[in-house]
Amino acid sequence: MPDRLESESRKLLGRLRDALAESSAGQDRLDRIVKLIASSMLAEVCSIYLFRDAETLELCATEGLQPESVHQTRLRLGEGLVGRAAKSREVINTANAPAEKGFRYMPETGEERYSSFCGVPIQRVGNALGVLVIQSKAAREFTADEVYALEVVAMVLAEMTELGAFVGEGAALSARHQQPVTFRAGIAQEGAVEGRVYLHEPRVVVTNPVADDPTAELERLRAAIETLRASVDDMLTQTTTVSAEQVQVMETYRMFANSRSWIRRMEEDVELGLSAEAAVEKEQSFARTRMSQATDAYLRDRMHDLDDLSNRLLRILTGQGNDTGAEMPENPILVARNIGPGELLEYGKKLKGIVLEEGSVGSHAAIVARAWAIPLLIHAEGITTEALNGDTILVDGDQGLVHLRPDDTVQTAFRDKVAMAARAQERYASIRDLPATDLSGRTIELNMNAGLMADLPSLSGSGANGVGLFRTELQFLIRNQMPRRAELSALYTRVMDAAKGKRVVFRTLDIGSDKVLPYMKALNEPNPAMGWRAIRVGLDKPGILRMQVQALMRASAGRPLTIMFPFIAQMEEFRSARAEVLKTLEREEILGHSLPSKLEIGAMLETPGLAFAPDTFFNEVDFISVGGNDLKQFFFAADRENEMVRRRYDTLNTSFLNFLEQVVRRCEAAGKPLSFCGEDAGRPIEAMCFAAIGFRALSMRAPSVGPVKHLLRRVNLDEAKAVIDEARNRGDQSVRKAVTDWLAGQG
Repeated sequence: MPDRLESESRKLLGRLRDALAESSAGQDRLDRIVKLIASSMLAEVCSIYLFRDAETLELCATEGLQPESVHQTRLRLGEGLVGRAAKSREVINTANAPAEKGFRYMPETGEERYSSFCGVPIQRVGNALGVLVIQSKAAREFTADEVYALEVVAMVLAEMTELGAFVGEGAALSARHQQPVTFRAGIAQEGAVEGRVYLHEPRVVVTNPVADDPTAELERLRAAIETLRASVDDMLTQTTTVSAEQVQVMETYRMFANSRSWIRRMEEDVELGLSAEAAVEKEQSFARTRMSQATDAYLRDRMHDLDDLSNRLLRILTGQGNDTGAEMPENPILVARNIGPGELLEYGKKLKGIVLEEGSVGSHAAIVARAWAIPLLIHAEGITTEALNGDTILVDGDQGLVHLRPDDTVQTAFRDKVAMAARAQERYASIRDLPATDLSGRTIELNMNAGLMADLPSLSGSGANGVGLFRTELQFLIRNQMPRRAELSALYTRVMDAAKGKRVVFRTLDIGSDKVLPYMKALNEPNPAMGWRAIRVGLDKPGILRMQVQALMRASAGRPLTIMFPFIAQMEEFRSARAEVLKTLEREEILGHSLPSKLEIGAMLETPGLAFAPDTFFNEVDFISVGGNDLKQFFFAADRENEMVRRRYDTLNTSFLNFLEQVVRRCEAAGKPLSFCGEDAGRPIEAMCFAAIGFRALSMRAPSVGPVKHLLRRVNLDEAKAVIDEARNRGDQSVRKAVTDWLAGQG
């Protein structure tokens, strides 16, 4: 790198630091900065464009263009060369700007006189803030060294924008992290709650982007990298407490921590005048931009690894560690990029809601959120960079909206909605101990779903008849090694004790798909939802299935025991799994252990094909539970993780109801109990329709029992069935409108 460029870059950054240190208005600072950059880069024009909203850039300062165009010239994201640089987050460097694809002529700026154009994105950790532009009359491309120097300057501008150095009048110069923001998100668990933001991953804010002494900064950077390497090596040696998956992540960390190119780029940034922290964050931003555009899922995952590594390095440099000292506020809403079940459970039930940038509807976090009955929203893109600890946040898990720092109007409307829901819950409490008997005298059994010991106190308070589904996989997912049989037996004993004689349906281990045990080798399957999961894993690894069944039998201690196998696709799978249970029963008797007083063995119907199994299957099974979440995605060929299609198909679609009614008839013919289990069972209108077509038992999350019971007690299911039949005979694609109109008529 030429000495002159290095010297000029340091001088420029030094001048920038001095300009930023002066007490002046944000606009004055920006005006001085564009003059400094233009003179230092020997360019006739320097301009700074900042976002005024997510889709619009505004010219906020310029040296060389018409001063009257400041705050008047605006570009849509992707419009013109400036908009292109902002959208692609890549440098645009051209010797003939007017001939470049997408060039936009803006007469108010006078820019047609300038041929050369270089636009550098102003971004911070993947968050686009604006574009830094230099232009000249001479037709030439700016050199790689000049572009690199501009990238370093853009990094400083990004940090200072984040710190509020350019606050002024207008939307583009408004203070960051103070305006109301609404995020659209995917719904993983319904509900509405108001609270305060609590960030899962502490944020490191770089307050000193410009180095006073580059030599000292290089020493700091190198020392921090050595500390980072040592910490990664230490974690890798702890093989007894670290899972195989974590070891793989640590190996990736070690690869990055020893990457010569990564380290050299940061060293060059420091040599140009950035502080060690700013150099780390600059390379993190650029790596994020490059990797996020990759089509390869593996490379996108590595982006997260590099993010984590960069954050570790930043904490070492700032001395913050993992604890920034932020106290958990009242009514905390956890905001995170993603989170595992173990980390989530460490928070206990203090959390009122969860908002994730990533996640999925079937993730570990979703399972825990449902167990705790707290709202969970996923795919809230950008919230971790926008939210600050303590910010007011409204989580609308019914509409899929997150309101951050809402204005008074939004807050008032939201509180009215929450108050209405609370009043409804009071009404439901009054019928808690009454049966779910409709006006015709038909009683529907309402059960709750559970997966944690913390769920069981809800059993008596919810008014549920029992536990229609106890998910046993959580005890496997939150550990770094396989749980022992004695540990499982003790847990299952506590579950049965807490149920106080009410029936508990224990579903055997349902892993695979997006529920991968940290101590089992993860498979790279093209379609994991239809891959090696649930009972398929249990039959291929019978030792795990036997160990779990033994633990259940010993926990029963002479009490009735109900076991259900997940994801049965054909009769032979059920027979093989049941055979393992019966063999275990024989062994327990030989060993002299107390046997269950009654043993029921059932299957979950989650694949459409099982509905067409031979009569023999329906005669052999003790009961069937329709697993609505999986069944619906396979029935409609609509991935439940895909927001573009999962809400496209209605549960009350005539075809789906016809299919369910066929299952009802087959179970009635065989004299076998049938229940519907899943999110739809907890939605009152859907639950009423299931009961109307013949389901006599429904299983749902505990808070849904009251609303479902409330509706069932106010309707005549025979009349509801007649409405459904009329809509089907009429050829309606869905019976929803007919049913809701009928309910409205009933008052």
